[in-house]
Amino acid sequence: MLDILGGPGSNKDRQCDGVSRRAFLKVGGMALGGLSLGQLLELEAAAGTGSSHKAVINIYLPGGPSHIDLWDLKPDAPREIRGEFRPIKTNVPGMEICELFPRLAKMADKFSIVRSIVGAHGAHDGFQCMTGRTHNEPPPLGGWPALGAWVSKVQGSSAPGIPPHLSLMYSTGNRTWGEPGTGGFIGAAHAPIGLVARKGQTSGPSVDMVLKDMPLERLRDRERLRRSLDGFRRSTDQKGVMAGIDSYNLQAFSILTSSGLAEALDLSKEDPEVVKRYGENDTKYQRDGAPKMIRNFLVARRLVEAGARVVSLNYSRWDWHGGDGMNFPRSRQEFPLLDQGLSALITDLHERGLDRDVSVVVWGEFGRTPKINKNNSRDHWPQVSCALVAGGGMRNGQVIGSTNRFGEHAKDRPVTFQEMFATLYHNLGINVQTATVTDNSGRPHYLVDSGVQPIGELV
Repeated sequence: MLDILGGPGSNKDRQCDGVSRRAFLKVGGMALGGLSLGQLLELEAAAGTGSSHKAVINIYLPGGPSHIDLWDLKPDAPREIRGEFRPIKTNVPGMEICELFPRLAKMADKFSIVRSIVGAHGAHDGFQCMTGRTHNEPPPLGGWPALGAWVSKVQGSSAPGIPPHLSLMYSTGNRTWGEPGTGGFIGAAHAPIGLVARKGQTSGPSVDMVLKDMPLERLRDRERLRRSLDGFRRSTDQKGVMAGIDSYNLQAFSILTSSGLAEALDLSKEDPEVVKRYGENDTKYQRDGAPKMIRNFLVARRLVEAGARVVSLNYSRWDWHGGDGMNFPRSRQEFPLLDQGLSALITDLHERGLDRDVSVVVWGEFGRTPKINKNNSRDHWPQVSCALVAGGGMRNGQVIGSTNRFGEHAKDRPVTFQEMFATLYHNLGINVQTATVTDNSGRPHYLVDSGVQPIGELV
């Protein structure tokens, strides 16, 4: 497996004994015999590449961020609802966001806020943000595919050496916060290639491609990266692995060790001022959530610029309630860094001319109770949630939907997760009214349910 960013258990959980040397070369994150890069390359050779390169960066905030503290403040509500923060004006008349997002406030014309997302399942996991589905919906045989799996199947690879579906999702103590989804009924060949260590992976790859001791921030050390790659080449040659794999897998090996994927992951190739703009990583895991690897936003931009179609990542931990009473103290810690990272990403996309091609969505599995609990925090609130979207050629600089005066329910323009996904597919150039993928029984499946349309205000 290619473990570039590291993570808990990334060394002790690796195991390759007993796996055939002639098995396909695989990359980390391919649970239970998932994607082989050789298979991927065969698909590319057979299907060709897409005629255009649209992409999505899916930023998942594990735990359910507070809609009423982020983007939908209620300054006129009673204190036990409005909380400790005040709204500030943005450069879009009538749009206000939390005072802890001054950078984003200056560029609100470059993103939109959806304040009225409904239909959250209420489970503490990222499944709905990865698939647009809930666990209550009967899945087809094989399960519901993740967003990137549909896109991988329908559009294929955009650029040689860059798989279309990538994951920067860290394995988390609360397991379901770290799952990027699977290929579902479409098949393991379209599952996400994981670029961070997957805790608890005990079987799979025939070759461990491990860039040891290489968390993301140290990829800026080009000499360390070179030594790690050289060490991997020597190790695999000594094991006699290369003699036992076919030409597609030889090409796959070359891709991983000398071509686009490694290039995109090497932040030493980025302008240092751009890297600095994103802020500093915090590699510590946030309890049972993900680390605050804010520069993964930049890595995601580099990956889509290199040719990836869908990149998903999880960032920090947003479940602040219970006995710790941490909602407002943690907000003061988290919001400014998110403000810095998101504003840097949005600025980056515009400066590089990617804002019409790359969509960004930032969200969690549900919102938070309008009424503050006895611990000065907010509990789970599936009734309504929110998202920030940017890029994708959308008509940005607006607010979609609204909640009632206490932020309890969608008042105007309720938006479903399926509509959010339909919008992302539309931005990728996929017509959700006509595109289908056939399962093993010969039954065609649309990417979203019948009648679901992209959000008209945005597209």
